[in-house]
Amino acid sequence: MNALYRSIPQLDWITGLLFLSLLLLTLGKYFYKGMFFTFIALPFNNKYLNLNRKKGKIVNGFHVLLSLLTIINIALLLYLCKNFFLGTATFDYPNTYGVLLLIVFGYLMLKLFLLMANGFFFENYDLMTDTIFEKFSYLNYSGFVAFVGNIIFIYMLQGSKTLLLLVLIGVFLVNIIGWVNTLRSKQNLILSNVLYFILYLCTLEIAPLAIFIGYLKG
Repeated sequence: MNALYRSIPQLDWITGLLFLSLLLLTLGKYFYKGMFFTFIALPFNNKYLNLNRKKGKIVNGFHVLLSLLTIINIALLLYLCKNFFLGTATFDYPNTYGVLLLIVFGYLMLKLFLLMANGFFFENYDLMTDTIFEKFSYLNYSGFVAFVGNIIFIYMLQGSKTLLLLVLIGVFLVNIIGWVNTLRSKQNLILSNVLYFILYLCTLEIAPLAIFIGYLKG
């Protein structure tokens, strides 16, 4: 009787990433319990932003931990979408994930640098740090959504394109909520600097999204 061999997806490296993400989340909850529970309710109220925008701004341990989780899981979500929507529906190309990880990290660092530079050169540093804290807080929440979605996709509903689509919608929805709240809180400033706002929108929001979509299609 001939032995039957079954191809088992190479999930070890993904399991390692998700374990690291869980560790980051656990550390955030353990050391910053109050911030963690207000963060969980971020899309539904502004308590997290109001309580923490003055406590070290973006340079605090909780924010850094969540940012690392976000980078890991947004890149992983993009990797899964690329493979299962446009690729071979396998987990065997970690090099592709590495490229996406660098792209996500590079984009966020460039965006952070440009926003900080704007605050320095135009003497609106406090305004820019507030804006950065708000935008990156919502981005981190979308990273949390991606983390949960990645776990469900890998270990419960593997191969479900519907789930991936729902997670993508959730990620975009969280960031849209953040955008709306930021626009509402800064509407007077935006109205007085419409041209600059349009330039910012095209260079730091729309263009990177177009690059991501182009890469995924490629």
